[in-house]
Amino acid sequence: MRRAKGWAAALLCVLLLYTLTPPALALTGPKVSAAGAVLLEAGTGKVLFEKNAAQKLPMASTTKVMTALLAIELGDLDEIVSTDASAYGVEGSSIYLKLQEELSLRDLLYGLMLASGNDAAVAIAVHIGQGVERFAEMMNARAKRIGAVNTNFVTPNGLPNDDHYTTAYDLALIAAEAMKNETFREIVSAQYYRAQTGAVPRTFKNKNKILWNYEGGNGIKTGYTKAAGRCLVFAARRDGMQLVGVVLNCPSMFEDAAQMLDFGMDNYELAPLVRAGDRVAVAQVRGGMKNSLELVAGQDIMVPVERGNRAQYRTRVVVADVIRAPVQAGQACGYVEVLGDEGRLLTRFELTAGSAVDAASWFYYFKKAAKHIA
Repeated sequence: MRRAKGWAAALLCVLLLYTLTPPALALTGPKVSAAGAVLLEAGTGKVLFEKNAAQKLPMASTTKVMTALLAIELGDLDEIVSTDASAYGVEGSSIYLKLQEELSLRDLLYGLMLASGNDAAVAIAVHIGQGVERFAEMMNARAKRIGAVNTNFVTPNGLPNDDHYTTAYDLALIAAEAMKNETFREIVSAQYYRAQTGAVPRTFKNKNKILWNYEGGNGIKTGYTKAAGRCLVFAARRDGMQLVGVVLNCPSMFEDAAQMLDFGMDNYELAPLVRAGDRVAVAQVRGGMKNSLELVAGQDIMVPVERGNRAQYRTRVVVADVIRAPVQAGQACGYVEVLGDEGRLLTRFELTAGSAVDAASWFYYFKKAAKHIA
């Protein structure tokens, strides 16, 4: 793969749309009581607000964001889980599983995320990872793939352990990744859920007050232990902009979360960097009826822009040195990387073929050779 430069001028024109206005004064973020806090725009991962976002801290039951994500990605939600003794009588918040009770993975996930069942977390870990230790290894591997490199999971539920920690920034990255999953969003945005399986009837009420009290609130998880303090991973969506935030060891977690969301919603908006179908680059084609191909944005590239201020983004285009025919219209042929502060990769968007290129026939090469002879 190579980094294409030919479209730099076109991109510059796009960026100028957002740089002609004079820069506004630097924003003053909210004052929060958290030991660590961060607010991200979920689509790009751009940090809108932070306080000690890189400090390693315990995160209590917000751990369960990763537990749920792995279970959704790797499990069958309609499969019946037979709980073993390890999930019985787990300390802390619980859905009060009985010995060898049978529930669907779906019901366990709602019990995990709405009622914060520590026992449900263990049952899921045993079912998906064949044990808590192996499941923790899977959690850590998934965290690294997301980019959460300063996180270490030991348990699936966040009960105290000195080796179990994260940062506000890492946890927000994990939450933003989880919120891309439709099933995860459906679960964490539910205010109530009635379980359909199990030995006893269960109705879960979500402990996350953001869902009840904040306009656009759509997730995601509370947490508390004496060691971690009050913790909250929260989310809200308005006007197409999805924000995800984290507060760790935060005495006034719901109030501070609302202030952070207000800060993001009031001071930022999404703006198009490139629209779907816009020409972005030209690639060389080998073995085709033509030797070049326009590459277009496969989707709108939307970025958060400070209201009344200019965008602060750079981009890179990455395409193959040569694309071999045949090529179908809409075929993925590369991607655009969107870079934030200090050149940090925020996200990437797919580039697709703007048209089809058929493979060259022998007659095409004959005509081409005849031209040279003539």
